[in-house]
Amino acid sequence: MTEFMGYERPDGQVGIRNHLLVIAPIDCSYEPAKKIAEQVEGAVAVTQTYGCGNDSMLVHNLAGTALNPNVAGVLIVGLGCETLTGEILMDLIEPSGKPVYNITIQKEGGTLKTHEKGVRILQKMKQELAELQRETFPINKLTLAVECGGSDATSGLAANPAVGVAADKLIEEGGSVMFGETQEMSGTQQVLARRAVNKEVSDAIYEIIETQEARLKAMGVDSRWMSKGNIDGGLTTIEEKSLGAVRKGGTKPIQGVLFNDWERLDKPTKPGLYLMDGPGWDVPSVTHMVAAGAQIVCFTSGRGSTTGHAIAPVIKITGNPETYEMMMDNMDINAGTILDGSESLNSVGQRIYDMIRRTANGRQTKAEALGYKDYIVFKRSREAEHMLGHC
Repeated sequence: MTEFMGYERPDGQVGIRNHLLVIAPIDCSYEPAKKIAEQVEGAVAVTQTYGCGNDSMLVHNLAGTALNPNVAGVLIVGLGCETLTGEILMDLIEPSGKPVYNITIQKEGGTLKTHEKGVRILQKMKQELAELQRETFPINKLTLAVECGGSDATSGLAANPAVGVAADKLIEEGGSVMFGETQEMSGTQQVLARRAVNKEVSDAIYEIIETQEARLKAMGVDSRWMSKGNIDGGLTTIEEKSLGAVRKGGTKPIQGVLFNDWERLDKPTKPGLYLMDGPGWDVPSVTHMVAAGAQIVCFTSGRGSTTGHAIAPVIKITGNPETYEMMMDNMDINAGTILDGSESLNSVGQRIYDMIRRTANGRQTKAEALGYKDYIVFKRSREAEHMLGHC
């Protein structure tokens, strides 16, 4: 069986990075949290921007990020008067066995004292974690998220199918793969449902896509809408884009649909391929799949993208050789060799799979080398969902 080198966590999960995560439960404490993280190498700060209410969808995603195996330790920095408190997050994170600390600015006596205490906590965790060594694990401990953004006509012809080949290889080795962007599954219901392992999964696939189409209709947005970049890139209909987009999920049976709402943030329960019911925007989609346990991301873009992530390495692939030449500083793999005939689909898929393994072993992606730490939590409107009859 294929293996990779990773860090074992107390709960048995395996990380491929050793990040210290600083969580600001609300954006009011984000600036101090960010300043604390900046003082300790390997630390990164994240927050959400929906206010200070105790919204369970936000809680699930912030806690899910902390529980991702790429995170070795957690520091929560709150303001002190919010309803979404550090204690709420602590209760969800502590059972993992990871070191987790909670401090509040108002209780500590201001930002300077909080800054000093926070940096000391991170330094102590970093010293302890420095003793951790990478060990060998079977690749079935790896979960891959696949995403596409800034698609063009080459995405569905080259980049997405090549990522699909790599996804199939990982699943054949016992790993897990998830892909989302429900909005970009429009018109593919029948195609995806035929791959479901049972009727329950098939019904869930129809449900999430039809529900998303109803949301768009209620907003007055044509379900056939595409971004300017997609159109400029040669795509003509949302169905054409969707049929190309789902190719990045490979060909394996779909084991389940992962829901991300106020009741739960689902995670894969066994190896195989999963659909994540999530937003169509690149960064929130990646953020939610990482919160659901993905340690690594393959991101395809025909137009070009700079996207990274706060705690997960993002491998960026383009099927457009011109984009690769223009954005070589950002794109990791040129799958355009499929289109010019110099390389086969399976050959490029193998290259992507090999890069997944090398990245899992510690090789930095271009987004990591540039220090790009994208992170956005998406939250649905309870009021809108209630009016649509979805909650």
